[in-house]
Amino acid sequence: MRKKLAIVALVSALLLVLSACGTKLASYDPKKPLGEQINYTITGIDAGAGIMLSTQNAIKDYKLDDYNWQLQTSSTAAMTSTLEKAIKDKRPIVVTGWQPHWMFTKFDLKFLKDPKNVYGDAENIHTIVRKGLKQDMPSAYTVLDRFHWTPEDMSKVMLEVNDGVDPEKAAKKWIKANPDKVKEWTDGVEKVNGDAIKLTYVAWDSEIASTNVVAEVLRQLGYKPTIQAMEIQPMWASVATNAADGMVAAWLPNTSGVYYKDYKSKVEDLGANLEGAKVGLAVPTYMTNINSIEDLKK
Repeated sequence: MRKKLAIVALVSALLLVLSACGTKLASYDPKKPLGEQINYTITGIDAGAGIMLSTQNAIKDYKLDDYNWQLQTSSTAAMTSTLEKAIKDKRPIVVTGWQPHWMFTKFDLKFLKDPKNVYGDAENIHTIVRKGLKQDMPSAYTVLDRFHWTPEDMSKVMLEVNDGVDPEKAAKKWIKANPDKVKEWTDGVEKVNGDAIKLTYVAWDSEIASTNVVAEVLRQLGYKPTIQAMEIQPMWASVATNAADGMVAAWLPNTSGVYYKDYKSKVEDLGANLEGAKVGLAVPTYMTNINSIEDLKK
């Protein structure tokens, strides 16, 4: 009986080991077709994001659908979590990427070349406000109109938030460390006494950073800001219908292009608050032979 139990225990242990080995995903193999290694799947984010529409167009324009490539909808948090796990084990992965974003600072990533220019050239992030804001809230309008920073500025706040710092605290820290830049936005602006103002944003890491910084600057001028995360279409609609006062999250001309076309006559565009943003497909740099979207067909 003891011998029989020992054999059963040994077999059970072997099955557990084999099961564990079977679930372990393999590292990237440049000698094998990429599609086979990742089930022909591009890891995306929220369905309504402009980059998702551009990626669907890329799949068609590059005829990736002929090779069974598909776009997986998830969320920004899920995508970056999946990316981090893949990089830890040096596994293959293709994600929808944009810059500025902390993932390009934390991980060694590269954009895939886009010879058909499906994703367009570099984008700018614009500030959009409701009609009449200049008359109703001249101080807030001036700050929003002057607000301008660099991808490096934004990345510092994003990294803090990604490391677990509360977004409001991260914004305060950046503001304290950059008094000259903040002065450019606020110099000569009259303070107010508790006036309410509402800003909307898409819950992307970049927009969490910029919206919290702007809200904190307005708070220091005496405003009582409310910030609300929304999907991209409701964000535009809220400003166009005066349900919100403004947002600093309009990626143009491509990512938010369709919404800008729909709402441009109902809002005021204050211009770019950040230049040189970029969107596209990205992979870890250890995938050395995958450098173009065309390479996904290899």
